[in-house]
Amino acid sequence: MFKKKKHMYLPICLLLTFGSCTESSEQAIPDPVQTSDTITYTNPVFEPVLADPTVVKVGSEFYAYGTEDNWGEEGGYHLVPVIKSKDLVNWELVGNSMNKKPDWKERGGIWAPDVTQVGDQFYMYYSFSTWGDPNPGVGLAIADQPEGPFVDQGKVFDSKEIGVANSIDPFYIEENGKKYLMWGSFHGLFLTELTADGKKPQGQKIQVAGNHLEAAYVFEKDGYYYLFGSAGTCCEGANSTYRVLVGRSENLAGPYLDQNGKNLLDENSGSLVVGANASNNGYAGPGHNAEIITDKEGQDWLLYHGMAKQKPKLNNGTNRRVLLLDKITWANGWPSVAGREPSTNTQESPVF
Repeated sequence: MFKKKKHMYLPICLLLTFGSCTESSEQAIPDPVQTSDTITYTNPVFEPVLADPTVVKVGSEFYAYGTEDNWGEEGGYHLVPVIKSKDLVNWELVGNSMNKKPDWKERGGIWAPDVTQVGDQFYMYYSFSTWGDPNPGVGLAIADQPEGPFVDQGKVFDSKEIGVANSIDPFYIEENGKKYLMWGSFHGLFLTELTADGKKPQGQKIQVAGNHLEAAYVFEKDGYYYLFGSAGTCCEGANSTYRVLVGRSENLAGPYLDQNGKNLLDENSGSLVVGANASNNGYAGPGHNAEIITDKEGQDWLLYHGMAKQKPKLNNGTNRRVLLLDKITWANGWPSVAGREPSTNTQESPVF
């Protein structure tokens, strides 16, 4: 099977949440079962925040990373937080995966990291951007251990250099011994080959999806490449419309078609994988999924973030994007979460 593995600050409420800085309800969210032999769990599997997650398995442990955020009185400031788990359900905070912020831009947040084991090292491609940034970009940091520290290698490209507006949300993939990067946010999703050291793009870029998607992730199964992307608004608390869509192709470079045969380059394309709960006690804005993990029994699992509608923000205004976990069901070659919405009741845990 294909393998993916795969300071100057603005006010955090503006830089990372893009919403109003108001307090929200304090209704409790159920905790996962915290025993060494967990057989069930209830979402969320980690809180208060792990936005835009990425995950890598090293030995018997999983490491997950998220966007730079200020957890306020629920945990303080975190520069690309890293958490670890043996079962995808019980997570513990390791700390920050970077000791210091990259300095190749004057200001910005480190968003949407993508971590992959490459040989004996761990590569983190990351976004460096502010909200409304005219020239965001993608950088690379490398570590010898999954918990870091990740040492910055500098800019891979910025939006002006690569010719793609809002160049954020990188995703690294290898195919036939070559390194590739897929990226983009609401100005098309693009694919480019990387140099042998993974530090610069080379050759022509290829557009694989249209302006309605960001947060690309590719999963290979049964002769197809499945391109997952997130559509809608990510960061408006309980009003967020974020959701995960998918298309598939027999080639990494596309064309990617949805279940109705519509090209992902077209507007309103993509088959729904998971969207908001209909219930007011559920989650809004589920999206920006991490890598799919297959457990010992062959069941595929999806990690992604979402906001409890009853508690969508921290007291400091940061979007409270908690980590959610759900089974992927494959039907006629197409993936989705049960009911196409986050689970809110007790679920069987992954088996490892």
